[in-house]
Amino acid sequence: MRPDRFRQSGIALIVVLWILVLLTIVVGVYAVLARTESLQSRFLFDTTMARYAAEAGVHRAAYEMANRDMETRWVPDGRPYSFPFGSTTVEIRITDESGKIDINRADAELLANLFLSRGVEEAEAWHLADAIEDWRDEDDLPRLYGAEDDDYFAAGYPYGPANMEFSSVDELQQVIGMSWEMFRDIEPMLTVSSGAGRINPAFASADVLATLPDIDRESAELFVEERQMFHPVDQQALMLPDGTLVSLQGGGRTFSIRSRATLDSGTWSEVQATLELGGDHRGRPFRVLRWRDHIEDR
Repeated sequence: MRPDRFRQSGIALIVVLWILVLLTIVVGVYAVLARTESLQSRFLFDTTMARYAAEAGVHRAAYEMANRDMETRWVPDGRPYSFPFGSTTVEIRITDESGKIDINRADAELLANLFLSRGVEEAEAWHLADAIEDWRDEDDLPRLYGAEDDDYFAAGYPYGPANMEFSSVDELQQVIGMSWEMFRDIEPMLTVSSGAGRINPAFASADVLATLPDIDRESAELFVEERQMFHPVDQQALMLPDGTLVSLQGGGRTFSIRSRATLDSGTWSEVQATLELGGDHRGRPFRVLRWRDHIEDR
């Protein structure tokens, strides 16, 4: 065979090898893309399933809280309730809003104790408490440690206090001196829906109970553990560390609900909602006051 033919055969072999390499790369990329799209589709399917299961949990909670049979009615003191829903497990925790601190009704002492219980220095705690009261009152006169328009403008804020009640807990972030970290820490303990200046210990969390005088965190946790051993139909009255008797009955018609749906794969979705029970002119059994979604894939 002539040498030039050997050369041509060698070049052809190299070309064929390069084509095979390119085809391998193309097929590999396609396989990776197909795998990625499959995983994305599965994740979307799982999160959607978990999302609607968690929403179903909110409706189940509303149904249980409207139950007139006290013996089977769920207790809104934060204790967990679980049930299967399709291929998910739904866990629900309900808290009566009367067990939280109403930032529209709490006095400066209770508000200061709230911040003190979270590790804030006493001077800063009273500044925040008075600033909250100045935000919600109608006058322009600053309290001893509070703040009105001039104080906000001097601190660089483009606004002053609203001089009206808080429309939502989120509005608290606008109060002078309130950091994002502090708000995130105390937000689960607060409400604007209880309409009461005092906390109802029958439904309060350990964090909220620790804001009361003569109750430390450990005592609050022990009280909550004991409380969750009973049901309101037991007619049981418990005693706080300060000697106050607490009836487990009562409460309002506004509830915070935390509903989490978890799939076998570990994917979960959580809905946090605040509902006010009672029909309206449209025939709905409850009114949504607040709604928040969270999804995670583990």
